[in-house]
Amino acid sequence: MNIRRRNRLWLISSILVGVGLTISLILYALSSNIDLFYTPGEIVYGKRETQKVPEVGQRLRVGGMVMPGSVVRDPDSLKVTFTVYDAEAEIDVTYSGTLPDLFKEGQGVVVQGELEPNNHVLAKEVLAKHDENYTPPEVEHAMQENHKRPAAVYKDNAS
Repeated sequence: MNIRRRNRLWLISSILVGVGLTISLILYALSSNIDLFYTPGEIVYGKRETQKVPEVGQRLRVGGMVMPGSVVRDPDSLKVTFTVYDAEAEIDVTYSGTLPDLFKEGQGVVVQGELEPNNHVLAKEVLAKHDENYTPPEVEHAMQENHKRPAAVYKDNAS
């Protein structure tokens, strides 16, 4: 092999390695910024297709209904704790900040945050559902499928 062909081979090889490294770094950065959507039942029992339960520390979005009587506000700060439920399970959420004007008990919410032990979510953002026209399709489908039972069912089971 002459010198010119060897130099071309090294150049092409180094370009391919550089492109591969760039693509792998981009994919790694994108995967660490993904917030997957879950319902409370999917957090407790796993996704229906895979039965995979989210891991502690995972960033996620949780959609459900705010359980009536579960909202507890800290009188000294903006910290709020409430329960989000669906037809299968309930999870506790803690949020520090100003809640949306449309946030209320019995209302649909989407919470973005990080999963902590014991199926507790430390929320970074709380979005109140206000109109079906603004609900993402996957959220609307999950809420229609999972919100068939009233909150009173959970209170009776908790006793």
